[in-house]
Amino acid sequence: MSVNAKRLIKDTFISLLEDRPLAQITVKDIVASAGINRNTFYYHFADLPELIESIVMDEADRLASYYHDIDSLESCLNIAIEFALANRRLALHLFNSNNRDIFEQYFLKISEDVIRKYFNDLFGEFNIADRDREILITYYKCLLFGLIVNWMQTGMTSDIKKDFARLTEIYSGIPEEIVRRISS
Repeated sequence: MSVNAKRLIKDTFISLLEDRPLAQITVKDIVASAGINRNTFYYHFADLPELIESIVMDEADRLASYYHDIDSLESCLNIAIEFALANRRLALHLFNSNNRDIFEQYFLKISEDVIRKYFNDLFGEFNIADRDREILITYYKCLLFGLIVNWMQTGMTSDIKKDFARLTEIYSGIPEEIVRRISS
């Protein structure tokens, strides 16, 4: 029952968040909608921010483990925004809430995970200093994260996939050239 109750709490919260902003959701709403008591909620989560963090980090871990081979920067973006596109209202409610930092942590984590996988494949047989590797991963992680946050700030109104496809077309070959330049 414990695992099922935890999943039920998460699913109920997500369902409520689809319909209304986070500021209008309370633990009382969650337990009433889930048909459980408050003690069950507090057995699994200390408060709403912990519940939110658990949900977004679980999703980041799921996405990161699901994608093993990432062949382009465009793929990195598509993976990073998959959850937000599939759950647009929920994503905007979380992003525009007082708990925005938790949602930003999700985007930062997934951005780093996918960029790290992409560059680890790209580095392949090249001999690259660990510090150079980390600098490049950090740079591209921040680039990806910044684009996503900007897109979220504008209400997810632009076609980010189309814009990023154009950006990767413009940047075509640059990551590979950088890797070639820094390899010894």
